[in-house]
Amino acid sequence: MRIDLHTHSTASDGTDTPAELVHRAAAAGLDVVALTDHDTTRGHTEALAALPEGLTLVTGAELSCRLDGVGLHMLAYLFDPEEPELLRERELVRDDRVPRARAMVGKLQDLGVSVEWTQVARIAGDGSVGRPHIAEALVELGVVDSVSGAFTPDWLADGGRAYVEKHELDPFTAIRLVKAAGGVTVFAHPLAVKRGRTVPESVIAELAAHGLDGIEVDHMDHDEATRTRLRGLAGELGLLTTGSSDYHGSRKTCRLGEYTTDPEIYGEITRRATGAFPVPGTGGTRP
Repeated sequence: MRIDLHTHSTASDGTDTPAELVHRAAAAGLDVVALTDHDTTRGHTEALAALPEGLTLVTGAELSCRLDGVGLHMLAYLFDPEEPELLRERELVRDDRVPRARAMVGKLQDLGVSVEWTQVARIAGDGSVGRPHIAEALVELGVVDSVSGAFTPDWLADGGRAYVEKHELDPFTAIRLVKAAGGVTVFAHPLAVKRGRTVPESVIAELAAHGLDGIEVDHMDHDEATRTRLRGLAGELGLLTTGSSDYHGSRKTCRLGEYTTDPEIYGEITRRATGAFPVPGTGGTRP
């Protein structure tokens, strides 16, 4: 089995619609794919309706969290999307996205960049607007060469000149809420230092003590030494280890199935979940 547990669609900051994503996942030879858009489950219905035969969908989300000034992302799998407290927190994050993005556009304009809100809104389309959309606007304007090139202290990185904070969950609260909704939690790319500051390993140990299920080890932003280090830490803390592409369509260079999760780990994730269950495809509609 080939299992990719971290992908994004146009429901957040990917470039494939949910329907396109599941068909491309099947074409890439995946058996299981998780749709984990940022702070939203809005793409699940479309993905399920289009799910090809032979591909199983794991429903999820990537929750925006912050601890002691450091941003971190929590992958939440197979939770009840209607659980009231978790739904309320996701809505708070979602509702803060437009004011935050507008404020970042204003900061960029103050820095002399000729970006306009209409340009960012066009790029975001129906998705949950965020920094990747603003970064793409900077690419269009020739300010930076790539989306990743916008995530620097000069521009959109945490604490950067055009950065604006947003409403984010405390990760311990996120774990509690996902657990209460019957879900499973995996800390996404925990040592991706190229993205900015990361939390120390002692925090990962604290999260494990508070119910964290696993850590994402095999990821494009972890080199081999980091993966080895994380596997050792996971063994010490009794955490599951996953591998995923973090696919965003054409917005990033990673490919569907570039990194995958061991079937035994996937089986354990599904065994722990009570809020929702993986859905096998039955030959859904094509996009």
